[in-house]
Amino acid sequence: MSHPLHITDENFETEVLKSDKPVLVDFWATWCGPCRMIAPIIEELAGEYEGKVVIGKMDVDSNQMAPQKYGIRSIPTILIFKGGEMVDTIIGAVSKQYIAERLEAHTN
Repeated sequence: MSHPLHITDENFETEVLKSDKPVLVDFWATWCGPCRMIAPIIEELAGEYEGKVVIGKMDVDSNQMAPQKYGIRSIPTILIFKGGEMVDTIIGAVSKQYIAERLEAHTN
């Protein structure tokens, strides 16, 4: 089973912006209840989309540059990137189906 990639300010450009696959980044924090609610969903998606989409998590307490650059004001926020560009934003604890539908729109 694949696990979400640990994304940091240091590896953001390499793992997210320069990826040849679409990338989903879950911006979260340990103290955030709704973040913990969607954590299992992010784990499941990492397994289901292995090889097709890079699924990653970024702790906003340890990394401030990327969250600031992309205007993350509330968490959880999920950003989807494709070809180095941000193509979608999902804010809040939403269903797995909703995240998967939004992701599917960028995997073709």
